[in-house]
Amino acid sequence: MEEKKSFYITTTIPYVNAEPHIGFALELVQSDAVARYRRLIGEEVFFSTGTDEYGQKIWEASQKEGKNVQEYVNFYAGKYLDLKDKLNLSYNNFIRTTSDENIFAAQEFWRLCDKKGDIYKKTYKGLYCVGCEKFLTEKDLVDGKCALHPSQMPEMVEEENYFFKLGNYKEKILKYLSDEKTVFPDWRRKEAIEYANVMEDFSISRSKERLSWGIPVPGDATQVMYVWFGAFINYISTLGWPSNKELFEKFWQDAETVQTAGKDMVKFQSAMWQGMLMSAGLPTTNHIVYHGFITGEGGVKMSKSLGNVVSPVEIVEEYGTDALRYFLLREISSFDDSPFTIERFRESYNANLANGLGNLVSRIMQLAQTYLDEPAKIAEWEDMGEYFAFLNKFETNAAANYVWEKIGELDKEIQEKKPWESKNKDVISGLVVKLYSIARMLNPLMPETSAKIKELIKTNKKPSEPLFLRKN
Repeated sequence: MEEKKSFYITTTIPYVNAEPHIGFALELVQSDAVARYRRLIGEEVFFSTGTDEYGQKIWEASQKEGKNVQEYVNFYAGKYLDLKDKLNLSYNNFIRTTSDENIFAAQEFWRLCDKKGDIYKKTYKGLYCVGCEKFLTEKDLVDGKCALHPSQMPEMVEEENYFFKLGNYKEKILKYLSDEKTVFPDWRRKEAIEYANVMEDFSISRSKERLSWGIPVPGDATQVMYVWFGAFINYISTLGWPSNKELFEKFWQDAETVQTAGKDMVKFQSAMWQGMLMSAGLPTTNHIVYHGFITGEGGVKMSKSLGNVVSPVEIVEEYGTDALRYFLLREISSFDDSPFTIERFRESYNANLANGLGNLVSRIMQLAQTYLDEPAKIAEWEDMGEYFAFLNKFETNAAANYVWEKIGELDKEIQEKKPWESKNKDVISGLVVKLYSIARMLNPLMPETSAKIKELIKTNKKPSEPLFLRKN
């Protein structure tokens, strides 16, 4: 089978009921690093993100602020759009679930599933979590409350809704999940298999009388689509499906497809969405990559509903974009939960950026400017197989660690060879070439810093100011 040369990657799309927090910044930056890497090795990439703007908690949040709901989602969607510059993101499209193209796609997708016989109507009664936008099972409850939203009391809801026959696809989903490459890390794949073995049909609509803010169900004016059903479609509506067949075929049907998500999305992304794709007769996702949570004090997950979030924008304004990208990609695990405190961030920034990388660049380029008559000759792209292997497995944390190992090795070489004493041009030139190699590896992780180092090397100049100013 010929290897696919086009590559598609998408983040989940966050609810716009508050300003962006660092947990979603993690997902954005991890996905961006992978997208940049794939472009770097010559693949044609489509990177998508966006915002989820329907649902009960969006409606309630807008009413709490006394705003028109469309104006409310427009305001917060703008906050997420601002992250493109703040985090230096390279995405190709920003899809909003309230957009005409997503509404059209969601309704067409519904019709395909309905035509397949996978949609039916029934009355359902159960505890409903507004925070999760879903009915709860016994497994979801801790002391009678949702495990993910313990500060909110679930509502007892009874209404007639449409359901999707997920059970029709149990065997196909289990076969899909039997491939070890479908889900990263592997223990999340095993979680998905556990869910698929016991999964049930799920509700895909809500009564318009109870919730008017949603995509209308085709042929039934009394119902709107359940937020999850309509939101999932963004993964293909961003490619112009069903209208733009060429773009869809290139980046979904014929490409390597990747979805990134938080660990609480396993059953939604790995089973429910894949079952929906099977029903609609569309290709399933090649890889789904799950990251852990960023935790605050006491190891508690950071979330908007708990009010313990950190603003990525504030960190960028104080430390710069690449400083935050560095921390998210190296100091936060690719797959497990990781703690974040401003103290930990500052300590890492000073040690590994200001005193580490920044100091290394200044020392080498001072030597180059002083002792080299012309810029060092840079070799062709050398073998970086080990580094590439980490990114191929979506291990951005390991890839960043690999770069810092090389930084440590280069720093050690300077100490051992003492080029300021020997003034050996070959030695100094060799150090510059290795620094350029580090800059190349930094391209997907810290693109602005990578470009700065490359420019210094090409002009054979030391930095006019530190790349990273030490913070007290």
